[in-house]
Amino acid sequence: MSSLPISPADVLPLNIPVTTPLDLEEHHSAHDLETRVQPVALRCSDGRLLAAQWFEPPVVLGVRAVAVIGSATAVPASYYRHFSEWLARRGYAVLSFDYRGIAASREALLPGEDVRLRDWARLDMGAALHAADKRRRAEETAQRRELGLLWVGHSLGGNSVGLVPGFEEKVDALLGVAAQVAYLGHWSGFARLQAWLFFHLMLPIAVRLFGHAPGRMLGPRAEDLPAGAALEWAAWGRRPGFLFGDESLARERSYHRFAGTAHLWSITDDHLFGPAAAVDALAGEFGAASVQRHEVSPADLGVQKIEHFGPFRRDLGTRLWPRLLAPIEAATPRLAARLHSA
Repeated sequence: MSSLPISPADVLPLNIPVTTPLDLEEHHSAHDLETRVQPVALRCSDGRLLAAQWFEPPVVLGVRAVAVIGSATAVPASYYRHFSEWLARRGYAVLSFDYRGIAASREALLPGEDVRLRDWARLDMGAALHAADKRRRAEETAQRRELGLLWVGHSLGGNSVGLVPGFEEKVDALLGVAAQVAYLGHWSGFARLQAWLFFHLMLPIAVRLFGHAPGRMLGPRAEDLPAGAALEWAAWGRRPGFLFGDESLARERSYHRFAGTAHLWSITDDHLFGPAAAVDALAGEFGAASVQRHEVSPADLGVQKIEHFGPFRRDLGTRLWPRLLAPIEAATPRLAARLHSA
């Protein structure tokens, strides 16, 4: 099966070929075994263009499903490159992108302009979902069968999906990794004190001093966080319910209408950003979905630590990624179907 060209109406190809070898059966040519990375520009509903890329499956597999990678707060899409390539080798056409103001999408944030977390969800994630759904529907027409659409959300990329327009209608399955209701009350012990200080003092003071929250405050993968996003994160973190306690979003939240599959993973040593109680709270918001809660520990993988920014590291991939993907593929007919057709 061959994949379809990407429509310029919503995604603008930049035509910079990148290839990655794939180790499959020896009788296939090197060209047939390559995954391909096509940089593109996503057009948001407000006209902004975001830097993005499609990771295309090998020719011998074709497109068996479509996936979107929703990044954690201020984390560049490049962090998810190895995971995206791994998904592509399983037959997924994978779309990853940078939020406006972050990494390769810095220019989408105009001088003097600010951005909030809700903007990343409603506008940026919304553009990515629209493009992924359009790609999925075009592939379904060409292949004359249904394909699944998987949303992989790391932290913010998973906890804010219910603000993405059309999420409940277009997504078949949500794989949430350390995606949480980040209200400080879900932390315990010393970690709760750290969360209190982070939301009450560190983020607001950083914005006052620097005009943004420096990426080094957030973690080894994060970039500088725009002031509006930092202050909204701080406000949500202090409020019981996090974004679910923000009444200005009451009409936009669609979590309770999502009837697909939601698998939410916590990491036992993610004490700073994603404790199990916070992930449990997010699971409780998907009232109509088929929800499963999972957890993984460093001991499960034979490593010393995973923490919040470890799950998508290349060195953990072969041990962790199959563990994340297998249950949700088995539970989601449109994703599982592609395995039978491989």
